[in-house]
Amino acid sequence: MGHSVGDGIIVAALAALLGSWLYFTHVERRRRLEIIHQERLVAMEKGIPLPELPIDPAKAVKPSDPKAPLMHGIVWTTLGLGAVAGLLVMDRFTPNGPNFPTLWPLPLPLMFLGAGLMLYYFLASDRRR
Repeated sequence: MGHSVGDGIIVAALAALLGSWLYFTHVERRRRLEIIHQERLVAMEKGIPLPELPIDPAKAVKPSDPKAPLMHGIVWTTLGLGAVAGLLVMDRFTPNGPNFPTLWPLPLPLMFLGAGLMLYYFLASDRRR
């Protein structure tokens, strides 16, 4: 195909990173369950009743930030505006002139996405009041 040895090294490093992360999370989970098991054995020897042990305790779900759509909308809109400005500047300084296709409309979907998120935030926040 066109892959070099460096590409293979990068893929191997990423695979090793993923494998080591999975291994260490597995080892940490087993260590935690072993500690809980030891504590439960000591409690049973002392005659203390214990509730059923969940394998994976439920993680607390944090409530979402109500201003998140506004923040994302601002970021997407400014990203789209910056890209449009950059493409307009590049289009102005191209040596081929009018033969070169204009690319400035390409980032407009990013701007519309940001504008839609900001509109959603303002419409949704009016309903909460």
